[in-house]
Amino acid sequence: MIENDNIIEVKGLVKKFGNFIANDNLTFDVRRGEIFGFLGANGAGKTTAIRILSGLLYPTSGDVKVAGFNVYKEREKVKKNIGYMSQKFSLYEDLTVRENIRFYGGIYGMSKKYIKEKTELLLERLKMQEIQNTLIKSLPLGWKQKIAFSVAIFHNPKIVFLDEPTGGVDPITRRDFWEMIYETSHSGITVFVTTHYMDEAEYCDRVSIMDQGRIEALGKPGELKEKYASQNMNEVFIKIAR
Repeated sequence: MIENDNIIEVKGLVKKFGNFIANDNLTFDVRRGEIFGFLGANGAGKTTAIRILSGLLYPTSGDVKVAGFNVYKEREKVKKNIGYMSQKFSLYEDLTVRENIRFYGGIYGMSKKYIKEKTELLLERLKMQEIQNTLIKSLPLGWKQKIAFSVAIFHNPKIVFLDEPTGGVDPITRRDFWEMIYETSHSGITVFVTTHYMDEAEYCDRVSIMDQGRIEALGKPGELKEKYASQNMNEVFIKIAR
């Protein structure tokens, strides 16, 4: 289905809620296997766009393809080819670590044998064998986020959407989480990540910066720092937002 190296193609995307324009004529593409940072302050329109790209919202207008599928006509095919981790914690608090993994494996339509084998590998990789029967609500936020991310890519999707995945976690956990993102990208899964932490932009292959519903800048972090004569991405963001 994908005819070129772009796994996401967006042209002229507009999303309105009544008279409010959440996404104002967005045009960009995301390449296969890259880490694409979708940056902006709270309220910039990032979450609305990510919900459209993941088949949860219809655009008002514009052309949008995800993994080669049209988001208007092929939403179910889009959903089968993506993973999604929302900024609000998305696992079931009253299930254990193992039960959550098994539950989502079932949702993704995997066989019991595959789920069992992959669960053991996942628990080992996360070093969570000793807490596999612990209720999710008892765990620290950083551990919850690692499990939620692992569940989002459990079915080997072509793309994983991460909506502000490191919000509220400590710096060490943030670093560990980004190591997981790198591993995921190296495995061939495209990572589309929204964040308002500008230092995280430095970890991305390319970034876009949104302000008031529009994409105001798009490129590699180094290119944007040079273009805006800035020492870091935070300076770039301040110049754009002003």
